[in-house]
Amino acid sequence: MLTFEDIKNNDDVNTYITKADESLCALGYTEHSFAHVTRTAEDAGYILRTLGYPERDAQLAQISGYLHDIGNLVNRENHSLSGAVMVFNILEDLGFEAAEIATVTTAIGNHDEGTGVPVDHVSAALILADKSDVRRSRVRNTEISSFDIHDRVNYSVKKSVLKINEEHSLIKLKLTVDTKYGSVMDYFEIFLGRMIMCRKAAERLNLEFKLIINEQQLI
Repeated sequence: MLTFEDIKNNDDVNTYITKADESLCALGYTEHSFAHVTRTAEDAGYILRTLGYPERDAQLAQISGYLHDIGNLVNRENHSLSGAVMVFNILEDLGFEAAEIATVTTAIGNHDEGTGVPVDHVSAALILADKSDVRRSRVRNTEISSFDIHDRVNYSVKKSVLKINEEHSLIKLKLTVDTKYGSVMDYFEIFLGRMIMCRKAAERLNLEFKLIINEQQLI
């Protein structure tokens, strides 16, 4: 049975992630490389382990997180769908069981706002982990004067923490934002759809989603 570590150490997979991120870099997008996919994988696994799901489900969530943006290799548009098809073939070639392939491809195909739906616990964990990764280090643009709104919002976030409470009733995204670079309204302008998606994903896991910015609860 292949593990998350096997996927992380697969040369072909890592080549696809690298090339997908290079395409996004050329388009001016924030970082979608190993820092992002690794953090997404870790947070997705953390969510399911904390809530007591089977270890294999947590592994599949991690695999989904690591592979979720691979479709950007094809095109940014509909990357969740093209990525799901790519991952289906990758996992099939590696000998994964059909049920596990189905779980991972479903999660990846449903992770993007607009078309994605948290149809099960793995897809819900992936959505929460992916949409919560907003941070300064994702900004590639070194010229602050030329920041667009996505650069401003990401650069303004000095710290982000995704945490489930001890009672397993809440999942909180806590952000520390330097409003010198981006306002709270800027955050909502581009991330409101993502936060709504996070709320639905949390509900799928029988959790309540809370967004806290600079110690103020906003959602």
